[in-house]
Amino acid sequence: MNASSLLPSNDTPLCYTINNPPFQYVPTIASAYFSSIFSVLGITSNLIAFVVLIKSFQRTHSSSRSSFLIFLGGLVVTDFMGLLVTGSIVVSFHVTHFNWRHLDPRCHFCNFMGMSMVFYGLCPLLLGAAMALERFIGITRPFARTTTLPKKRTVFMLLLVWFIAGCIALLPLTGVGSYHMQMPGSWCFFNISSEGSDLTFSVLFSMAGLTCIVVSFVLNTVTVVTLIKVCCGQDKMQRPRDQEVEMMVQLILIMAIASICWCPILIYILLYSTTDEAVKGESLLLYIRLATCNQIFDPWIYIMCHLLPIRSLLHKLR
Repeated sequence: MNASSLLPSNDTPLCYTINNPPFQYVPTIASAYFSSIFSVLGITSNLIAFVVLIKSFQRTHSSSRSSFLIFLGGLVVTDFMGLLVTGSIVVSFHVTHFNWRHLDPRCHFCNFMGMSMVFYGLCPLLLGAAMALERFIGITRPFARTTTLPKKRTVFMLLLVWFIAGCIALLPLTGVGSYHMQMPGSWCFFNISSEGSDLTFSVLFSMAGLTCIVVSFVLNTVTVVTLIKVCCGQDKMQRPRDQEVEMMVQLILIMAIASICWCPILIYILLYSTTDEAVKGESLLLYIRLATCNQIFDPWIYIMCHLLPIRSLLHKLR
């Protein structure tokens, strides 16, 4: 797909100043099928995972596990909504090949999709860091945790994560960064540039994501080491730790998948926003697709852990 020969004029809305529709669109069946299968698979997986988490939540009597399941439920809801919102727009474009300038002359729709991409992209990373912090405090500082209203505290932390991600996603509407149409014309994202406020927002987004991954790695590493010491120490028979081990296995898998899916695009954004080199549309699209895979792989962690209970395996290994 190549951009049209129509150059942006002075009255061109901001989101179309870089890539200005209509485009010379060459239909590709692969794109339509890929987007449709990708979205349906992700939405279905998250629905199944949500049912699994509800059943697990109803059966649990542990406050720490209840808090962990609330975080997982928030992650599933976020992934589901992210795929539903962005997937619906992308699939609709590939099916109808609509003209963005006619459908969205004032960039409201494009800004909404850009905000959705940022919000639903940052939420899993922020939630991963929040869950790592909760498990770190729960295992390394068990007496520091308040025993009153743990579920309300967890819900507050979940809402705080959504609020922070929402505030960052709204920044381009206040002039810090800007949302633009991206090639091949099926989606909108913030402008990755080394100039002005676009540089500020690009660095903010990438550093926020990378910081969450680093924090998750450090906290999870300390927590696992502490858990191993407790399990192998003299008090290993005083308190069963199978439940903590199960939660940590899930959390480590969540962190690993998030790191694999998100590190390439976060590093890509950071590198290209701090240099004068132009962003390559095909590379950006490839990295975005890899990052979106996180929303498909996440729910299968909960589903597989439900089908193959880790605690049962631990009992067999004893």
